[in-house]
Amino acid sequence: MPAAVIKVGGSLSRRPAALRRLMSVLGGLARARTLVVVPGGGRFAEEVRRTGRRFVLGDTPAHWMAILAMDQYAYVLAHLAGDAAVVRGRGAIAAGRLNVLAPASWLGRADPLPHSWQVTSDSIAAWVARQLRTKTLVLVKDVDGLFDRNPREHGRARLRRQTAPEGLDGVVDAHFARVLGTGMSCWIVNGMHPERVRALIETGRTYGTEVVRSFHRGGRGPEPRPVAGSPGRGRDRPRRRRRAPR
Repeated sequence: MPAAVIKVGGSLSRRPAALRRLMSVLGGLARARTLVVVPGGGRFAEEVRRTGRRFVLGDTPAHWMAILAMDQYAYVLAHLAGDAAVVRGRGAIAAGRLNVLAPASWLGRADPLPHSWQVTSDSIAAWVARQLRTKTLVLVKDVDGLFDRNPREHGRARLRRQTAPEGLDGVVDAHFARVLGTGMSCWIVNGMHPERVRALIETGRTYGTEVVRSFHRGGRGPEPRPVAGSPGRGRDRPRRRRRAPR
């Protein structure tokens, strides 16, 4: 059983130096524990969106093309980590190195998720974590976590240290809450600060937002919609759009 499944968002590819530092830290952590990285889609998936609009692709071809985009990003992440291996299923996962999952082959056999842009790499990472029975899922993005207000507009915006998966509208995709396993620790952490990811893997706590199924606000009504700043794009970013055409 891996110590953690870590989804690395495609938005981080816009900061190559920061992404290289993050992957170096993950590579070092993997020497003492089994870690699995699930890639986002990033710019590879953005091209799928453009192609889908240009040729009016349906849900199914766009779904598989976007997952293949994750495979492409997997090779980038493995290269940046150095001592890492691109793996295509649970049988290839090994200790002592960083395992970067290229998920297309595994997902192609299992086909477990709806064919829709409402399913992004966040839901895919949650599904992988359930299949591997890991206790920790980390969504590494380009924001600190969830805020009560937009931190770019409000200097006093406060980070939400905990939230329920149902309160993540606009931050993760619409299917995520259905896939997230019970009893699983899930965190949203800023990959621009690799030391926060290191702290979480080593101690179980860090600066970020923990997603907790039992979280509630004392019966004071529905939780206000959280703000996460600027979420990633491509296969990482949930968007409200009609199912077809794309």
